[in-house]
Amino acid sequence: MMFSESSVVAVWGYGVAAAAYAVFALYLLRAWRGGRAGGALLLAVAASVAWAACSALLAASPGGLLLRLAGGLEVLRVVAWYAFLLVLLQPLWAAGRRWPVLLAAAASAAMLAAVLVPTELLFDDAADAVKLPLGVFLAAAVFGLVLVEQVFRGLPRDSRWALKPLCLGLAASWMFELYFFADGFLFARLDADVWSVRGLVHAMVIPLVAVSAARNPSWTLRIAVSREIVFHSTALAVAGAYLLVIAGAGYYVRYVGGDWGRALQTALLFAGLLMLGLLVGSGASRARLRVLVNKHLFPYRYDYRNEWLRFTQALSAADDGLDLGQSVIKALSDLVESPGGGLWLRTADGRYPQHSRLNSPPCDAVEEEGGSLCAFLAEREWVVNLEEFRVRRSHYEGLELPAWLLHLEDAWLVLPLVSGGRLVGFVVLNAPRAPFEINWEVLDLLKTAQRQAASYLARMQVTEALIEARKFDSFNRMSAFVVHDLKNLVAQLSLMLKNAERHRDNPEFQQDMLETVAHVESRMRALMGQLQEKRSIDATRAVDLCALVERIRSTKRTQRPPLELALPEQGSVQVVAHGDRLERVLGHLVQNALDATPDDGNVALKLHDEEDGFVTLEVRDSGCGMTPEFIRERLSRPFQTTKEGGMGLGVYETSQYIRELGGTITYDSGKGCGTRVTVRLPASRRDAPDGGDVSGAPAPTRAESEPLRA
Repeated sequence: MMFSESSVVAVWGYGVAAAAYAVFALYLLRAWRGGRAGGALLLAVAASVAWAACSALLAASPGGLLLRLAGGLEVLRVVAWYAFLLVLLQPLWAAGRRWPVLLAAAASAAMLAAVLVPTELLFDDAADAVKLPLGVFLAAAVFGLVLVEQVFRGLPRDSRWALKPLCLGLAASWMFELYFFADGFLFARLDADVWSVRGLVHAMVIPLVAVSAARNPSWTLRIAVSREIVFHSTALAVAGAYLLVIAGAGYYVRYVGGDWGRALQTALLFAGLLMLGLLVGSGASRARLRVLVNKHLFPYRYDYRNEWLRFTQALSAADDGLDLGQSVIKALSDLVESPGGGLWLRTADGRYPQHSRLNSPPCDAVEEEGGSLCAFLAEREWVVNLEEFRVRRSHYEGLELPAWLLHLEDAWLVLPLVSGGRLVGFVVLNAPRAPFEINWEVLDLLKTAQRQAASYLARMQVTEALIEARKFDSFNRMSAFVVHDLKNLVAQLSLMLKNAERHRDNPEFQQDMLETVAHVESRMRALMGQLQEKRSIDATRAVDLCALVERIRSTKRTQRPPLELALPEQGSVQVVAHGDRLERVLGHLVQNALDATPDDGNVALKLHDEEDGFVTLEVRDSGCGMTPEFIRERLSRPFQTTKEGGMGLGVYETSQYIRELGGTITYDSGKGCGTRVTVRLPASRRDAPDGGDVSGAPAPTRAESEPLRA
């Protein structure tokens, strides 16, 4: 194991390795807190310091004594790393599987014998005398790989993350040793060039060992590897590898390119350095490398188990004074230290009004499903940082934020809520209480949390739809009972009319008839208090709104305050609708205004001329009014009513029918300020088919035109 000449590269290589291992040993000594694994690692690193220092001296001044000393320290270094791996394998050999310990002892004894026993005394052939110790160290390298493999496979799959860098580094170093000694065993001599870089190769393993030491607190080593140091070290290593590749390609071009080789080599090296400068100066490249280092070399910022438990607990806070929408806002805002925000939820008609808010003012803005914001959120599922959007709009290519969102006070983050590939809604979070950095880990946490929240909200919507369907089913079942009662009442009246032909002059019959009519009238009033009229809808036709509102005023003439009516001068405004149903829903709006207004107030109904293809009708009152929250959250929902004995279907039916006709209905009201209801309906074309009933009055039925026969 002698070298004919020293190598400057070897001196520097082993010297750098000795210095690096010495610094690492001092750091471990300061961080060690008495753990067995930490102590074994400290001894292995200390043995590596002595081996590298002696090898540097051997390279600078070759000699027989230094060669024997370097061989002995080589054995000490290998045995120390064996001991460290055996400590990590303690659960295996403590359970009775002691073969790694026995093989390690045998390998250690064989290496020690190969170094101490003069092999030239055992073999006449010089080549055989050299091959014996080389073969022993070759077997020792193979056994080192076996120990690393046992450590890695002996760990549970979810625990390998902590030891993966260590196993990778030690496996790479022993594979280098395997190649080094296999080449020497094959040619009966060691390769001086490979030996000269051996120290540098082993020094490259130190960062991986340090990362694993920091990831394993059970070794009782208080090591905290700086993210900045690892980032710059990784960047330097990547740059070095890149330059080596460029240099190799340059030498290949030089020796293969003939007369042009040297010129091409120069051009290639210049291009490589220029590209390296561009990459180093690129903020995006540095950001990607930083994310890569943080993801794979450091523990995560959050304890995801605790975060998920806290998030689930926040979602369940609906039972603690918060509805589900507010619970979703609170759960998401707590992840980023935000005080609250607003939730915009999708409705059945594809619009996104504000559904809930927490520590945030109300917002009347409504987003359409096909708008830029909703389309962007549904397609990319990105968390939109409004501060970043204002500075770097190019990052959000294709996104045009609505004006109301850009001017919304304290708006900070826009989180999409996607469930089953559909945008359920989105949350706008307010600015945090203190400066909060949004990095890749925060974004990943928010994206995962929003999917969980979206699934909760989607189930809430399905549940509400199911509840409404069941209410309608109950309503229909109730209608069947009411129809049955009405049939009995009609039968009583029919029998009374049939007997009236014969007993009309009988005083007793007259008295009985009056009592029967009073009973039927009382019973029918009770039934009508429970059931609104529901009947099949005929085809639409042209309806004269002027005549229709006149009839509404006529039916309300006995009520107070009197209904004021304002009609256009042309005297005829037509829309396409079902006359009786339109009269019922508009009459409902008027009746609501009358019910909400005291006798000394005023209620007005105003009909405007056709404009932009629409007819506008306004119902104004000076009554008690409604709050914006009531209008937004309860007014147009079925089975929501403030009237005693009401069913809560009037406003719901009105809104549905107006939208069915292609119109719109809006409410402008305030508590104690009265209410204005504006209905816009598409105007009827003037070329309505002949024979159409433009009055809006339903045609008389046969039962109404013909007398009841006995």
